[in-house]
Amino acid sequence: MTTVSSLGVGSGLDLNTLLAGLTTSEQVPVTMLTNQQSSYNAKLSAYGTLQSALSGLQAAAAALGSVSLFQSVTASSSATGVLAASATATAKSGTYAVNVTQLTQAQSLVATGVASTTTAIGSGAPTTVTLQFGAISGGTLNAGTGTYSGATFTADATRPATSITIDSSNNTLAGIRDAINGNAAMGVTATIVNDGSSTPDRLVLTSNATGVKSSMSITVSGDAAVSNLLANDPAATQNMQQTVVGQDAKLTVNGIAVSSASNTVAEAVQGTTMTLTAIGSSTLTLANNTADVQTAISNFVKTYNNSVSIENNLSSFNVAANTQSALTGDATLRNIQTRIRSQLNTPQAGGNLTMLSNIGVSFQTDGTLAIDSTKLTAALNSNMSGVQNLFSSATGSTGLGSQMSTLITGFINTGGALQSATAGVNNTLKSLATQIKSAQSVADDTIARYKLQFNQLDVLMSSMKTTSAYLTAQFAPATTS
Repeated sequence: MTTVSSLGVGSGLDLNTLLAGLTTSEQVPVTMLTNQQSSYNAKLSAYGTLQSALSGLQAAAAALGSVSLFQSVTASSSATGVLAASATATAKSGTYAVNVTQLTQAQSLVATGVASTTTAIGSGAPTTVTLQFGAISGGTLNAGTGTYSGATFTADATRPATSITIDSSNNTLAGIRDAINGNAAMGVTATIVNDGSSTPDRLVLTSNATGVKSSMSITVSGDAAVSNLLANDPAATQNMQQTVVGQDAKLTVNGIAVSSASNTVAEAVQGTTMTLTAIGSSTLTLANNTADVQTAISNFVKTYNNSVSIENNLSSFNVAANTQSALTGDATLRNIQTRIRSQLNTPQAGGNLTMLSNIGVSFQTDGTLAIDSTKLTAALNSNMSGVQNLFSSATGSTGLGSQMSTLITGFINTGGALQSATAGVNNTLKSLATQIKSAQSVADDTIARYKLQFNQLDVLMSSMKTTSAYLTAQFAPATTS
């Protein structure tokens, strides 16, 4: 088929302008669908923003619904030089008079001196040295010799005896020290002290644990020289000198006597650990951790107000510009807003603090919440149990915090109102994409058909002009004659 190089050349008509107008007209359905697509994309993005805001609010509500938040107790000591204290979730508020009269000590035993740390002790015959921990009771301690008379040694059944072997490979003072230190299970540390005498080198054994039950009994089977150096039974033969007595910490709590094998005393007061550092008196105060609760309430209010601000932005209408936001008039958002506010205004049962306003948290005219810090602080200091009941039951299943967390979780989880609305928008977007593709195909086919027809018109009119010129030329002579 004959074609023309440009529309309108053959016919002399402004076919390009006509085709452009027809193209615009055919694109109207596509444009309308594309505008709908943009609107739904904006709505989908707005739902995502709302989801994020509600997730933050749910987390803040869940924190207020946590039972542990209200069971948190802080411990303080009036004399930190005497003791420091910490509390766990089981601690209860109260004040305790603590008087520390004795700190723990680890027992130390010293052997008689030898001339050199490298001189052999005994013949080197294999000798077993066995150490047992236990408590020394009764009898009398000679402070000068560091030995007991008439005492009893009771082994600690929870700590089995341990042994080392001394033979020709290690039967020096340094060898014995190294053999003891090389067996961590023995639970003692061996050192050598030089006292400056003619036999200066003395082996010192120190229990690694403090307390009365960490006193030592040492038996030696084998070489007599090793036995004469180390054998030490507090109830019998004692060849070593006790220089430090193993003792428990002693204290009273509100007049009740307490002893501990460690200076770290746990559960003398329920849920509390005291670390003793000096003899003296202190007042131990256990108080509800109001700071953490106040922070959680403030965070909830802040998060709620942020959520309200976001929701207002997503649903606003600009009267001057006559424009609306992505979720203006959206039923899902309106339902969520209504139910959350209704929940916040629902009285809680079982306590004398039933509403947020009772603790100084109230709604403002713009829909946000505000905190009366003075009223909140007073409620926390005077009625922590009531505040807990308002936000969380003893099991964490009721209370405003728990209820709000459950409500919002229902909105944002799979199958919830927001998730369902989001799924609906996604389905609509898929349908629109199909419709746009189909409408564009129809428009493209129509314009192609118009273009073909205009081209045919150009060719026809060009041919007709050529014929007309030819005929005019043929009849011109006859006309002139």
